[in-house]
Amino acid sequence: MFPTLFVSHGAPNLLLHNSAARDFLAGYGAELTRAHGRPKAILMATAHFETDEPTLTADEKPETIYDFGGFEPELYRMTYDAPGSPDLAAHAAETLAAAGFAPRLAKNRGFDHGTWAPLKLLFPAADIPVVQLSVQPMRGGEWHAALGRALAPLREEGVLIMGSGTATHNLREIFRMLRSGAADAPQPEWVARFNDWLHEKAEAGALDDIAHYRERAPFARENHPTEDHFLPLPVALGAAGEGARGERVHASTQFGAMAMDAYAFQ
Repeated sequence: MFPTLFVSHGAPNLLLHNSAARDFLAGYGAELTRAHGRPKAILMATAHFETDEPTLTADEKPETIYDFGGFEPELYRMTYDAPGSPDLAAHAAETLAAAGFAPRLAKNRGFDHGTWAPLKLLFPAADIPVVQLSVQPMRGGEWHAALGRALAPLREEGVLIMGSGTATHNLREIFRMLRSGAADAPQPEWVARFNDWLHEKAEAGALDDIAHYRERAPFARENHPTEDHFLPLPVALGAAGEGARGERVHASTQFGAMAMDAYAFQ
């Protein structure tokens, strides 16, 4: 079976500029394929799809959404033309319903940049069906860990389950560091301490701690003023199954305070 993954997608223009995170994503898809074969489909829990109940995209041919503003014009000409999978969306919804959730299917919602930006680097051929799963920011980490656990059986069917967010995501602080010219500075202590905690807990497979990171991690609210970019991570760890542990497969920082770490869980 494939490991489950959490990747940090950062800013949309990750695709345009050389960086350690871009280089990692551009090579990791091929590494996964060599080790595990080609996924039958990808189920992506994305920070940029927020709903009040778990929702799965069910279009056959999703469009590319440009859910951002103020970036380079060439970004708005990029597309990611992977097919959707209404069958997988329906099957995942049935799986969630059996676990007590109230899932929904969504039509006419294309790939947001939390999905297409990393996948354009990981699987540039865009020939693997992709279904997006929403996050519910008001539900918290424990809910999302349970959401992942419910989806774990899909791994046995060749589905690559991913979470796309960002390991640390305080945009106000990131913009402040950019304005001050400190974008290339080392991680501030409050970022490093949170990130070290996350690394330790992820590699230990400490799902309960990660699910309750808001109360247990140092500087949790400073690194995630809102929870949307963290919640795909407990989905990914939960979906790896009982006793799963993580491996940090990438670590780097952008814009001073944006940790771009990535984890594989199995």
